[in-house]
Amino acid sequence: MNSSGTKLIEQTFPVLEMTCAACAISVESMLKSVKGVKSASVNYPNQTASVEYDGSLVTPIDLQSTVRSIGYDLVVDEENAQAIQEEAQHNQYQELKNRTIWASVLSIPVVIIGMFFMDWPYGSYISMVLAGPVVFYFGRNFFVHAWKQARNGKANMDTLVALSTGIAYAFSIFNTFNAEFWHQRNLHAHVYYEAAAVVIAFISLGKLLEEKAKSNTSSSIKKLMGLQPKTLTIIKDGVESQLPISSVMVGSIVLVRPGERIPVDGVITQGQSFVDESMISGEPVAVEKTKGANVFAGTINQKGSFQFEAVKVGSNTLLAHIIKMVQQAQGSKAPVQKLVDKVAGIFVPIVIGIAVLTFIIWMVFGGENALTHALLTSITVLVIACPCALGLATPTAIMVGVGRGAQNNILIKDAESLELAHKVNAVVLDKTGTITEGKPTVTDFVWSEASLIKYKDVLYSIEFQSEHPLAQAVVERLKAEGATNHELSSFESITGKGVRASIDNETFLVGSQKLMIEKNVLIPGDMKEKAGKWQAEAKTVIYFANEKRVLALIAIGDKIKATSQEAIKALQQKGIDVYMLTGDNEQTAKAVSNQVGLKHYKAEILPSDKAAYIKELQTNNKIVAMVGDGINDSQALAQADVSIAMGRGSDIAMDVAKMTLITSDLMSIPRALNLSGKTVKTIRQNLFWAFIFNIVAIPIAAGILYPINGFLLDPMIASGAMALSSVSVVSNSLRLRSIKI
Repeated sequence: MNSSGTKLIEQTFPVLEMTCAACAISVESMLKSVKGVKSASVNYPNQTASVEYDGSLVTPIDLQSTVRSIGYDLVVDEENAQAIQEEAQHNQYQELKNRTIWASVLSIPVVIIGMFFMDWPYGSYISMVLAGPVVFYFGRNFFVHAWKQARNGKANMDTLVALSTGIAYAFSIFNTFNAEFWHQRNLHAHVYYEAAAVVIAFISLGKLLEEKAKSNTSSSIKKLMGLQPKTLTIIKDGVESQLPISSVMVGSIVLVRPGERIPVDGVITQGQSFVDESMISGEPVAVEKTKGANVFAGTINQKGSFQFEAVKVGSNTLLAHIIKMVQQAQGSKAPVQKLVDKVAGIFVPIVIGIAVLTFIIWMVFGGENALTHALLTSITVLVIACPCALGLATPTAIMVGVGRGAQNNILIKDAESLELAHKVNAVVLDKTGTITEGKPTVTDFVWSEASLIKYKDVLYSIEFQSEHPLAQAVVERLKAEGATNHELSSFESITGKGVRASIDNETFLVGSQKLMIEKNVLIPGDMKEKAGKWQAEAKTVIYFANEKRVLALIAIGDKIKATSQEAIKALQQKGIDVYMLTGDNEQTAKAVSNQVGLKHYKAEILPSDKAAYIKELQTNNKIVAMVGDGINDSQALAQADVSIAMGRGSDIAMDVAKMTLITSDLMSIPRALNLSGKTVKTIRQNLFWAFIFNIVAIPIAAGILYPINGFLLDPMIASGAMALSSVSVVSNSLRLRSIKI
């Protein structure tokens, strides 16, 4: 609510047609100028705008019209926003690819003529014909966007490109048909068609490299939404009926069969089953659900059927909350992006200002050739300052760095993570599937007496029929040892404790210690000691007994990966604090942290708790990297400064994460941070030389050396220098191929 009591609406919209950080500045400033908009933040990498506005004063359609007025578009169709944005990005990429190819093809002969056949009588006319389509057809978007920006008093990179190429081409046409104008002044009538064409081709290439990365990005939000079924089964007055999920109401009784996803949040009213809640807890073991237990949308029912009362539906479910949290975290603007926005926002106006100032100074102090020198120098300033090297500095380093990472099983998504990863001073690890293997296996198996091994087939037969998730681990172990299945006389599941079964008139029990005590089964002292030891090691202990005594003990655990301890030690030696967050119990979390040398851990936490914990670390000036593998980690991954997914984890985790480790080897984490440092160093070198080039070249282009030695930089040489700066940036980036990480 604002001070007047009006409720403000906070909404995120996809933005289309943005091609540079300066575009984001323009869209953001226009949105902020709309009456009724309290705040607006445009995120260029994510192509989104987060707007807080008064719904009584402004509508999304009004916001869309405002953005369209400067050459961009806002997607206000909430239901199909993601699909519209993806289709627009794909079409934009294909169009840009075609423009770049044809601009390059037509530019090559123009450059050859301009460099080697400049005195050819028909060279200027042929160059004019070839360069025309490059500048005004394949480069038309630069002019269209520049015009729309100018109408609203704005300027961006497109403005600079349009001015430099447009003026260079127009000036060249004048010289082509009015060469005598310059000959009478003892000057050569230079044409600069190759400069105009090459600028369009180079800038288009830089934009293509950037757009390629965007068009290949998968939609994690779309996959999260796909976890919720489209329909569900309602039971009303004893009659089953299929309804679309949008029709379900709070209080409805929902039926879930084996293998189905739970559609909404609720409480079980009838039946029992095991539910795979790994998307929430991250734990691979399914949770037993009986009457009164909570169930959550998107989780998977396993073998049993049950009915539950819908408690939370639509946008109130836990899954919907996860989706919203991921959207907010992905749409938030990183501090480093604000700096980039500021630089991009002032670069273009400064260059245009310098070009205008150059023209004025030459007109005032240029003497008899004032107009000639004023035109030449101002055009040269615009040509040489065209930010091609700046546009290539980051994407080329990223492409080579990403390729180098791929060779080392590290997939990197964006420049922001590369820029931040080497600054990381806190790493948060999920337990299951990240530090551990993520699969329950039998770690220890002991018979109370050697002669009792004859009951191996009995145990196998009982566990083979059991629905408990841990039973599968026992079945796999005994099957490998050659056990065979036999028909049971009876089989009874004892909720929360285990099972009781009979075979050949003998009764057996398989389950927890609690079941043994309840049935007065004798547990030998040495078996108690072993069970206690295994429990301290974070293992689950299963007892196998007849009606009198325990016959065997089985320990089931999630093995710690071979390199986990080494990787954690390597991170700690770099001065990085390592934390473990898990949905598992306190005893297991403590045991695992002790085994791998962790000082910081937190157990029994939900996905939102993980994200909140990371946010708390960030408020304490920590640059946080989150490493996870499950859907339950998606919120935390989106919240973290640097997000790293294990390649064998869920697709959602890999989509949300900015880095993915193809291997399960945690040693890839320190290697990823080292690669970040090397790549960022290269990016900074590229940006440094690109800026130095402009700082040195622009004054020379403006004619600062003319009073000293009579030197004026030719626009043709300026375009060559601009191309050379781009080549030097690319060459420097290629050095990353040989670095050691």
